[in-house]
Amino acid sequence: MTTPALQPPPSALAPPLLDAQGRRMTYLRLSITDRCNFRCSYCSPASWGGKRDLLGPEELERITSVFARMGIRRVRLTGGEPLIRPDILDIARRIAAVPGIQHLAITSNASHLERLARPLREAGVTQLNLSLDTLLAETFRRISKQGDFDAVLRGVDAAAGAGYASLKLNVVVMRGVNDEEASALVAYAHARGFTPRFIELMPFGQGTPVPTAELVERLQASGLPLEPEPDDTGDAAGPARYWRAPGGRVGFISPLTQNFCGTCNRVRVASNGDLRSCLGGRAQAPLHQLIRGGASDVELAVAIRRALGDKPEGHRFTEPGNGATLLSMMGIGG
Repeated sequence: MTTPALQPPPSALAPPLLDAQGRRMTYLRLSITDRCNFRCSYCSPASWGGKRDLLGPEELERITSVFARMGIRRVRLTGGEPLIRPDILDIARRIAAVPGIQHLAITSNASHLERLARPLREAGVTQLNLSLDTLLAETFRRISKQGDFDAVLRGVDAAAGAGYASLKLNVVVMRGVNDEEASALVAYAHARGFTPRFIELMPFGQGTPVPTAELVERLQASGLPLEPEPDDTGDAAGPARYWRAPGGRVGFISPLTQNFCGTCNRVRVASNGDLRSCLGGRAQAPLHQLIRGGASDVELAVAIRRALGDKPEGHRFTEPGNGATLLSMMGIGG
């Protein structure tokens, strides 16, 4: 007589969703494509064709639903460039409607937002994080390799007028490339109702990072008074540390010099459908394969908890030879 396989307990779906260090996961970053219409030096490999076998809208909705039952409250759609998917509005509507999801954000290069800014808000997107590393057309071409700079600027303006609850402008700072534009980018963002955020370059591509402390000093020396705000350590806490300026807030994301791993509340699903417990770690769960293999929601939840049980205390980007499995940002989601 064959002994029946043990079934995982239904409690696997019940919140809270904790990692190995007991940190509570409330924020899902969901990459919906590894394709992009730009080839930014810090993000994408020199040649990247992308994968065609991506998660469909129903699969993305189901994964989000499982995470929501486990305690996820915020979802961010990333890429590649998520807005190049022709079904982006369907995806946004489905995920915004998942019970338990309170905020839906998108990270984009803004090149398609002139057309999509208002429809995305109407579909349920509450926040946009737009990438804009320069205000100079020549520097834009140097960084992005391709793309329409004027379309990006029109997209930023369309987002500013579309009535979003939160707008952020992300700037990856590279020494000798765009670091001299920090003050101008702060003024540009504040004039349009955006919060600028300066990001230390991570070890995924080309370029030399500028430490946050140095950039803060340079902004203050340029005449911009900055006052630090208290750190937010609640469930809504993100990676940025914010300072107050006369025109609004200024954020700094410092994964190398002031890492935020101790308050991490994020889990990622890459464009290939693999859960990755950490941007710089190896713990994974093949959610794509499990779904298409007929796994139940409970089985998905067990796989998610198992991967998070191997989540490291922090990344090891600054340690040579650490052995972390690093994908391009296009593959894992920015």
